[in-house]
Amino acid sequence: MSEMQKKKRMAIIASKGTLDQAYPPLILASTAAAMDMEVAIFFTFYGLDIVHKKKGKNLKVPPLANPAMPIPVPNFVGGLPGMTAMATKMMRSWMGKANVPSVPELLELCLEAEVRLIACQMTVDVLGFKEEDFIEGVEFGGAATFLEFAKDADITLYI
Repeated sequence: MSEMQKKKRMAIIASKGTLDQAYPPLILASTAAAMDMEVAIFFTFYGLDIVHKKKGKNLKVPPLANPAMPIPVPNFVGGLPGMTAMATKMMRSWMGKANVPSVPELLELCLEAEVRLIACQMTVDVLGFKEEDFIEGVEFGGAATFLEFAKDADITLYI
C-alpha cells in the first residue's frame, strides 16, 4: 500500500477496569475497525482486568464517588454493602435493553476485526499475573510495542 493509501490508525490506552470504563475503548475500537481503520488498545494497570479471563467476567460499576451515575448516589449510600452489585446490575440491564453487546461480545468483535489487544507486560509483571491469565488473542508488549503502533496513529485516546 502506498503512503497515500495507508489505512487510518487509532491507538487507545485503557487504564481502568470497571464495567462502565470497559465499554468506551471496546466500542470505539470495534467501530473504528468496522470503518477499515487499524486499531490497537494498550491495556495497562487496572485496564488489564478487561482482558483478564477471571476478572473480565466480573467487572463492576462502583457507585462510590461516581458523579456520573444517572441516579445520584450520595457517598454515604454508595459505600453501603451491596450498592456496587446493585449499580452493576442496573448498568447491565440498561445496556441489555439498549441492545449493546456485552464486554465479552465486544472483545470477540474486536478480535474478529483484527484489533490488536496489547497487555502491558510491565503491569502484568508488577501485578503478578501470567500470560495464561488473559483471554486468547491478547498480545504482550511494553510501552515501546504500543508506541511503535501509536507513532503513526491518526487518533490517539486515553480512556
